Amino acid sequence: MNKQIHAYYTGRVQGVGFRFTVERLAQDIGVVGWVRNLPDGRAEVFAEGSDEDLKDFLGEIKRQFSGYIRDEDIAWSEATGEFKDFGIKF
Repeated sequence: MNKQIHAYYTGRVQGVGFRFTVERLAQDIGVVGWVRNLPDGRAEVFAEGSDEDLKDFLGEIKRQFSGYIRDEDIAWSEATGEFKDFGIKF
């Protein structure tokens, strides 16, 4: 069964390649959704995939940006099937 995550990352997550790296990770792992920067300096990620793939995805984000992420707020829910691929929202 697929799940959905809605995550907010706080710290130095803008201007460091966060969105492009998250997009690549999502495509490599096979999750769908989007990532974007927020005006308040945070980054927002909305993604769907299997429970295992989403955990891998979140773990890779945390690993690759461990020196940049100060806080993360992640909410899990059931997938809606609304996404077909993963992209960057501008």
